[in-house]
Amino acid sequence: MNTSAPHEEDSTDDEAASDATEDDPQVPEQQAAPPPQPAPAPSTSGGPGRERPNYELRHVLRGHTQSISSVKFSPDGTLLASCGNDKVVKIWSPYTGELIRNLNGHTKGLSDIAWSSDSVYLASASDDTTIRLWEVDTGLTVRTLKGHSSYVFCVNYNTASNLLVSGGCEGDVKIWNVAKGKCMKTLHAHLDYVTAVHFNRDATLIVSCALDGLIRIWNTTSGQCLKTLTEGNDAICQHVQFSPNSKYILSTAHDSAIRLWDYQTSRCLKTYVGHTNQKYCIFACFSVTGGKWIVSGSEDHKVYLWDLQSREVVQTLEGHTDVVVAVATHPQQNMIASGSIDSDLAIRIWVDTVRST
Repeated sequence: MNTSAPHEEDSTDDEAASDATEDDPQVPEQQAAPPPQPAPAPSTSGGPGRERPNYELRHVLRGHTQSISSVKFSPDGTLLASCGNDKVVKIWSPYTGELIRNLNGHTKGLSDIAWSSDSVYLASASDDTTIRLWEVDTGLTVRTLKGHSSYVFCVNYNTASNLLVSGGCEGDVKIWNVAKGKCMKTLHAHLDYVTAVHFNRDATLIVSCALDGLIRIWNTTSGQCLKTLTEGNDAICQHVQFSPNSKYILSTAHDSAIRLWDYQTSRCLKTYVGHTNQKYCIFACFSVTGGKWIVSGSEDHKVYLWDLQSREVVQTLEGHTDVVVAVATHPQQNMIASGSIDSDLAIRIWVDTVRST
């Protein structure tokens, strides 16, 4: 695909792309129904609907001894989980910055973690070729899922949390029955490392991407590949997820661009640029709690926030001293967690002072 095409189509697709989060029932009620809100925050950009965020550093969490690979808020918002190459999952309080507990058991480094919808369980994907399911309150492993023949790079629950999807460095995507701890289906999905997998909201579809440059949409039940999207010649995709309402797909790629796709039509609606991403698998995500932003890490040690609609960079967060690979947004509050590698090894918690209550 011609990577300049998205810019040409933006004017006609603005309305559609802005729906990416508008009709999402998972958006907190106070955002969907403004009247119960406290007094509205003053605009900081002079235009209606274009308020800029003002995230400021709240906490710096230190404890990982090797590169951080993933940070994720629990769905109830009370906890933050992190993992890295030091084999440990750490559970933190995002409000105090306190380390609550370590989850120990993996024998090699970790690439990804995912929470169950009830915030009780956590899945972790490791280079030891296993996925562990943890009961977070006790810190105990309740199941160890075995089946991948190489490093497990990515993992996600479905909304009901009865299924788990994982991607491995052998190119396979696996669908697991959580209760039984058994692999239900193996999709020989890609010819290179599978770097991200994600269910849509009703778990009928799975999106995957890999270092072969392809984004693929799968039917969860049949395992059939329904669609393949390509990023372009120099754009090797390395992270992908459905939008909160599952109408769109957000992808990151090694051409330092993030794209919002209408996967039904295979059209790229928006392209977000300004950050640097040419080497690492860097997370990007939606923020829908106060303004609609796209949030991503960057190889220039910053966190970037874009206006989902206008594609404008609305804020950069500075403070990390190495590549920021991991970002996550809080499910209810205007809070961002970011994690960095090698010489930094810190997780930073940022809070929006414009909209914080």
